[in-house]
Amino acid sequence: MRLPAIALRSVHELFWALLLIAAIGLGPTAGVLAIALPYTGIFAKVFAEQIEEADPRPAAWLGPKADPLTRFLWARAPLAIRPMWSYWLYRFECGMRASAVLGFVGLPTLGFQLDAFFKIGNYGAVSAVMAVYVLLIATIRLWMRPRAVPVWILAAFGLLASIPVPPMGQGALLRALHDMVPAPVRNGDWAGLAPWLGDRLTGEILPGLWSTLVAGQIALALTGAIAFLGFGLVVREVAGRAGRVGADLVLILLRSFPEYMLAYLFLQIFGPSMLPAVLALALHNGAIIAHLTGREAAGVTRELRADAPKGLTLWGWELVPRLFGPFLALCLYRWEIILRETAVMGLLGVATLGFYVDTAMQQLRLDRALVLLIACGLMTAAVDALSRAIRARLRASTPHEVKPDTC
Repeated sequence: MRLPAIALRSVHELFWALLLIAAIGLGPTAGVLAIALPYTGIFAKVFAEQIEEADPRPAAWLGPKADPLTRFLWARAPLAIRPMWSYWLYRFECGMRASAVLGFVGLPTLGFQLDAFFKIGNYGAVSAVMAVYVLLIATIRLWMRPRAVPVWILAAFGLLASIPVPPMGQGALLRALHDMVPAPVRNGDWAGLAPWLGDRLTGEILPGLWSTLVAGQIALALTGAIAFLGFGLVVREVAGRAGRVGADLVLILLRSFPEYMLAYLFLQIFGPSMLPAVLALALHNGAIIAHLTGREAAGVTRELRADAPKGLTLWGWELVPRLFGPFLALCLYRWEIILRETAVMGLLGVATLGFYVDTAMQQLRLDRALVLLIACGLMTAAVDALSRAIRARLRASTPHEVKPDTC
């Protein structure tokens, strides 16, 4: 099951949405599945790791006659319930951000409203939508309680059922699956498959992959710089009480808006180029790493002596040396996510892999889009494997690591 989980989570929600809209139509079902499919792979990976990290002694105490299912249900799963719920709540917050972004491909979410108001120049309504969005994300832990989950699920199903769905022609799903087969194969020309794949490789995959890697690496470097310089600002002993409060507010705002939404906003200011995408990726991910590293730094300061230095001296001589290893580990963890999001920025006109995927979808070339998505997934999986290997070496050389509980 490891390979299917990797395949599901290596494709971005927006790409899943484009394929599903072509197959089953523009409606809530496409949006729900676009989020559920990659999140299934993510949950499978994280929950498996949390179960593996649970204390093995209760399972061993059951004795050799206990079957694996009994060990799991009575000795392993109960120990992982609390971290599972905590991660589920965090992933729900990520899902709220993802659902808003799906509005940019036509689904009726806040992103759709934001796009519509921008196109007609109603910037007052744009500000109102953004304020509602930040408020929704900031208060999620107040209104999402375990006992309220069944109520919210029933309400969500009721709301989704009331949304009108444009009709699809009969056999749309089968037609979409048929169109995903490479054109030479559909026409019975198996000999033409290799040249067709070669054209996709040289004309779309390699140029898109190169642009994705270049923009992603620039964004990663800028992310590291922002996080490295900013994590001390959320530590009271470094920035003071007022400085810490102000830095926390800025980081909350930057973390609340998804990269795609930030890039869309910057696109209105700077025009079409790689700059909006790089800035959005760097600010969002830099805010996440700065927040997590700052939270770890605050724990370090509580362990220092009362006469320890303050301000920049504390940051440069105490916090940076102690947290540099975990800081690099977090940057590597975000590396795969940054490249995945960079590919998606092509839907805004940047010449990354997503640009070619969007072009293929607009031309109803589902076979080309599927090949490009496979290439994107392979890139994501390769970078994820490389970053995990490097992080494993960092863990071996550092006493502890900040837990990457971010999407």
